[in-house]
Amino acid sequence: MDTRPKLRFLPILLGLSVLFQLQAQEQDSTEAPQREDAVRIFIDCSRCDMNYIREEIPYVNYVRDVKEAQVYILETSETTGSGGRKYTYAFVGQGEFLGRNDTLVYSSRPDDTRDYERIWRTQMLKMGLMPYVASSPLFKEVNIYPSENVEEQVVEGRWNNWVFELDAEPNFEGEETLKELSLRSSVSATKITHDWKLELEFDHRYTRTKYTYDDTLYTNYKSYRGLDVLVVKSLGEHWSAGMRSQLLSSSYNNISFSLEIMPSLEYNIFPYSKSTNKQLRILYGIGSSYRMYSDTTIYNQIEELLWQQSLQVAYEVREKWGSINVSLEGSNFFHDFSKNRLELGGFISIRVLKGLSVRLRGGVARINDQLSLVRGEASEAEILLQLQELATGYNVEGEIGITYTFGSIYNNIVNPRFGNGRRFF
Repeated sequence: MDTRPKLRFLPILLGLSVLFQLQAQEQDSTEAPQREDAVRIFIDCSRCDMNYIREEIPYVNYVRDVKEAQVYILETSETTGSGGRKYTYAFVGQGEFLGRNDTLVYSSRPDDTRDYERIWRTQMLKMGLMPYVASSPLFKEVNIYPSENVEEQVVEGRWNNWVFELDAEPNFEGEETLKELSLRSSVSATKITHDWKLELEFDHRYTRTKYTYDDTLYTNYKSYRGLDVLVVKSLGEHWSAGMRSQLLSSSYNNISFSLEIMPSLEYNIFPYSKSTNKQLRILYGIGSSYRMYSDTTIYNQIEELLWQQSLQVAYEVREKWGSINVSLEGSNFFHDFSKNRLELGGFISIRVLKGLSVRLRGGVARINDQLSLVRGEASEAEILLQLQELATGYNVEGEIGITYTFGSIYNNIVNPRFGNGRRFF
């Protein structure tokens, strides 16, 4: 049988097969975009679980430098009246996304677990990224599924916005010649609305120290009890009026009883609605305090009524280039203006250039208002165990940090083996 007429179709069939394979490969390459085409993002947050975020959102590229990002994401947070946290997410487009910005807000409850909070913080990131991912080749790799229980509910507060918290913290430490027992407990009640802010907190601290020296056992005590009350009334987007009151007893400060009342007025240059990103607050207070001392002071006082004033300026801002949190506070007593205090403190973090950032944290205080110091010299135990406040003219603290990173701009991979770097846990 002659098979040549049939073999004439073989080259045609082979050619069509190769053509179909090439078309299929081209179609596959078109329908399967590469990770390098994904949106480049930079997440600026202080306490994010980045490993979890990378695993849950694999359709973007995580870059280490803000200048390489197409989307800059800033997470800021504030404590809510219920004791939870309000997280604000600012999505800022860069490069081809310049001008495409958005802001989302998520509020957690005080009893939310860390895992539950982590899930919903990441969920907010997913939703905020959708407009940018939709403009990238990887939009085909993302599916959105609504919950089956989507319904609107009216939330009614059973406690009328009051939140209570009880806390106890015993601590024990001991060795052959030194034993220390510390007890700390606190009770707080807060009510926060848009118009009012009410905070009450009672704090109790007690420390007993036993140490042996030259076969002699010494026992020393240090205690503190304090009740703080804060009442604030909102007066619009820039003004607030309130009063701070403190009732305390402190063996360290030589105070057996003290009652301080300080009415205050605050002005915020920026609207309070922008407080998660920037604040410039000026707070002035004037009031009095009545004190009864445990022992006679260096000014021969056992009790006295004092009038005083304070002025504080606080500036906070958080942007792509970094963050600044600085405050300057001055106070003095009216009976003697030389009895004053000036304090400057804050934290600054700045991204200087690609991969290089500088951090500064510190504080300095000029102290001239230690009216409660005990007359006479402190014992060796009181000095070594810090049982009594000592005279000083100043206080200084600070730190500086410089970080420089270089290499690949992408940081997408999660590998938890053997812990995080040199740390096993």
